[in-house]
Amino acid sequence: MEQKIKIYSELRKNESYIRDKFKNCADILIRPMRLGNESKVDCLIVYIEVAVSNMMLDDSALGKMINHFWESSSYQIQEFVQNNSLGIADVRKLESMKDVLSAVLAGNAVFFIDGYDKAMKISSKGYPNLGVSEVESEKVLRGSKEGFSDSVKTNSALVRKRIRDSRMKVEEKTTGVRSKTMLQILYMEDLVQEELLENIKNSLDEYRIDGIFDSGMLEQLTDKTWYSPFPQYQTTERPDRAAMEILNGKIVLLCDNSPTALILPSSFNGFMESSEDWFHHFEMTSFLRILRYLALLVATLLPGLYLAVIRFHTQILPANLILSFAKAREGVPFSSVTELIFLELSFELIREAGVRVPGALGNAIGIVGGLIIGQAAVSANLVSPIVVMIVALTALGSMVIPEEEFASAFRLLKYIFLFLGGYLGIFGIVLGIYLTISHLCGLLSFGMPYMLPFIKKVPRCDTGEGILRIPFQKRWQRPLYARWEQKIRLRKTSVGEDEGRDLKEGQKQEEKNS
Repeated sequence: MEQKIKIYSELRKNESYIRDKFKNCADILIRPMRLGNESKVDCLIVYIEVAVSNMMLDDSALGKMINHFWESSSYQIQEFVQNNSLGIADVRKLESMKDVLSAVLAGNAVFFIDGYDKAMKISSKGYPNLGVSEVESEKVLRGSKEGFSDSVKTNSALVRKRIRDSRMKVEEKTTGVRSKTMLQILYMEDLVQEELLENIKNSLDEYRIDGIFDSGMLEQLTDKTWYSPFPQYQTTERPDRAAMEILNGKIVLLCDNSPTALILPSSFNGFMESSEDWFHHFEMTSFLRILRYLALLVATLLPGLYLAVIRFHTQILPANLILSFAKAREGVPFSSVTELIFLELSFELIREAGVRVPGALGNAIGIVGGLIIGQAAVSANLVSPIVVMIVALTALGSMVIPEEEFASAFRLLKYIFLFLGGYLGIFGIVLGIYLTISHLCGLLSFGMPYMLPFIKKVPRCDTGEGILRIPFQKRWQRPLYARWEQKIRLRKTSVGEDEGRDLKEGQKQEEKNS
């Protein structure tokens, strides 16, 4: 077993083992050298060519060390490596060949020296990555424009840049038997609930798999309610959003090679919030949140309600409107259900094509394609104009939802409500709403109710969570995810009579709840 193989003090044995393991790996360079001014000492450097391309330059730590060794004796070199090597850079001593292989494959350089039974792992710039760029999927008018990159180290540094507190912990784990993908768990030590943290760690260790290449694969493996279309993880590409959720007592999971962070536990209300909600004034933010919830209802229920009304409950509409609907459907050869499904699937095709086509051409396909297909279908009497309008409103409603994966769940539910409304009428719509709400109320995200804060274990009304956003100065409590003893997040350093009264009322409520 690799974990039992120690590093030999004889360099030739180490070199033989390394060359055998990396046989036919042209991207991994094994460079022997002899250093010292009088009696030479044999050394060996192993690294991935692209990841450590600058290792021999004068401005690199390893390059400076090797240049120093050229003028040292073999005894001085060994003494320096044994006693002072940890001070030259981000260096760690390795004691087994398994650690050596893992360090090389992680993009680091490993340095061997003859007569020394340990190796030195010297961190380098690592694998190539895209770097920090602007967020594409979570556009905001106000707030940071930085987005996560493909490097997990860079991503955790972007969060650390916003939370400069030693109580924010970053734990590393490796997953994937063959890919050995690095994961990082970020949390505030004094805010996170210990049971939640242990639950998440156990979920990560529950499966063994060949490789994890994106946080989405990790999300699907650790979903407890795997059959539910609703995501149990909240995703973000914004470091500021991740930092805000950490301060709420949540945990952020970063996966190497993925620019998307996972926030857990998640809640229904959290998916409906935008990153900039706390940067705008509370009146406008509350209005926008109400608009998002209305858009969610439109995206889910509007096609089913239309079918229920025109097929079963025409009496609830004015006579002129019913006659207008009937006139618009003259000459359409399909039933109203078939007509609506045909146009909905056509718009789904246009949406998917717009996503896959790169650049500005994708946006043009989405806009022009929708207009052309809708107009052509109406002209050919395949669909009625009112159906085109309903499908367009439904598509707009789904686009208003900030979280794309959350919106996708309601895009699927839309077809269920379409059939329920088309064949059972209003009774089918009510039945679908009842089943959906029952399912949502029964969902748990790592032990926390999915419908928080609408379902509360402890009555707390001033955390700022919910459809309406309270003024920032009144948001003095943390959400339920944080520890109870750390629930106060906002204090006044000097309070007047009115402000002090508000704070005392909050403290009284705190004592009452506890």
